[in-house]
Amino acid sequence: MSKPGSGDASRGAASGEHGFDVAGTRTVYDGAILTLRVDEVEMPGGRVAEREVVEHFGAVAVVARDAEGRIAMVRQYRHPIGRRLLELPAGLLDGGPDETPLDAAKRELGEEVDLAADRWHVLVDLDLSPGFTDEALRLYLAEDLRQLEAAERHDEEADMSVEWLTLDDAVGRVLGGDIVNATSVAGILATAAADARGVGLRETNAPWTDEPTALRERRARR
Repeated sequence: MSKPGSGDASRGAASGEHGFDVAGTRTVYDGAILTLRVDEVEMPGGRVAEREVVEHFGAVAVVARDAEGRIAMVRQYRHPIGRRLLELPAGLLDGGPDETPLDAAKRELGEEVDLAADRWHVLVDLDLSPGFTDEALRLYLAEDLRQLEAAERHDEEADMSVEWLTLDDAVGRVLGGDIVNATSVAGILATAAADARGVGLRETNAPWTDEPTALRERRARR
């Protein structure tokens, strides 16, 4: 690892080739669903700069489409903005080390809208705000739906309601500003684009380059 001011690797690297090595790190906050750490990162030219990083479990979300082409959405209260949002079923990757992202998506689909699906594909992967957090999300398209018994719900989810929208209606609500949740916007528009282009979607075991692991590994060390 080169030291600040020692020269060569940091100063001589061509544009786009610098390694951004971490010279040191400290934990500032360790909470229930996120951890804030500060990394000392070696910049081009030899300077060391602090970068705040929010570690997050990561998440999954599901575009669940029925035989009529409608998608299942939930209207859920979101405390940081103080109102209910219309969203796709989604949840954290917090089910433990043996739960895969696909398993988590299946769990969330059952817990939030009482559905299971027999056909799954990866729709799109998202890095939600890479300027300060490793939070990433995998969106699935779930089809051939089956109804499950009603799940027991708590806290905000006890107040949640389910709404079925046609894809055209959902796209219209995105463009009209009614659907603003970033994950839901991406999922709805990606589904519409895939349908329009006839694109084949990825299998559920497709590599997920930016799947976040730092917080899960931190919790496993406790």
